Amino acid sequence: MNDFVSLWDGGPKFRQSEHFKLGTDSVLLADFVNIGSRRKGIDLGCGSGILPLLLLSRDARLCMTGLEINPEAAEAARDNLTANGLSGRGSVVVGDIRRVKEHFRSGEFDLVVANPPYFAEGSGRQSPDEAKAAARTETNCTLNDICRAAAYLCRTGGVLCLVHRAERLCDVLCALRENGLEPKRLRTVSHDAKKEPSLVLVEARRGGSAGLKLMPPLFVRSLDGTETDEILRIYHREGTP
Repeated sequence: MNDFVSLWDGGPKFRQSEHFKLGTDSVLLADFVNIGSRRKGIDLGCGSGILPLLLLSRDARLCMTGLEINPEAAEAARDNLTANGLSGRGSVVVGDIRRVKEHFRSGEFDLVVANPPYFAEGSGRQSPDEAKAAARTETNCTLNDICRAAAYLCRTGGVLCLVHRAERLCDVLCALRENGLEPKRLRTVSHDAKKEPSLVLVEARRGGSAGLKLMPPLFVRSLDGTETDEILRIYHREGTP
């Protein structure tokens, strides 16, 4: 069993499951989410629970539920909540995203987050590890399944925030609109100013009016190879040498 680690001094501590490793994309998504007055959120496919941990640590008024199909990952997520003293505001349900109606009421949440599998089934490299393959490839749920579940779970005016590969942006926007989720904010992520975007961060509102805000791009590195000020802020490393 791995030891608990923290992303930064004083930050939430977590222990990863063998199959679900923390990536930069989850950290960037947690920073992208505008919690505002939202008080009840759900992470679709929460893995070992890093997104709920990061969001709960940002706002003491927020409650989060994680939905995870893999029992081992769900148990790791529960352990992480307990280790951070967040079990009172966080919970984990073992279940299938495609069958959310069995676990939740329509419009039960005002915030939905998701870091879904990036690759359509039959594309990308297939991991021989079944759990890892399910996390990377749309085996257990598709992008449309995510958007359909989010539309059911979100109250009117609630939002879905997700991260995805930049090359699938058209798929993301189409799936959102097809399910009554109007894209409202979009931010691209690039390694540096000379590289094309590799990720997109998107916020969509259930029942929202048309109108998409394109945010300034997020660069991970400056052209001299150092981390950008924004990445230092996100990882709470401002002022470090």
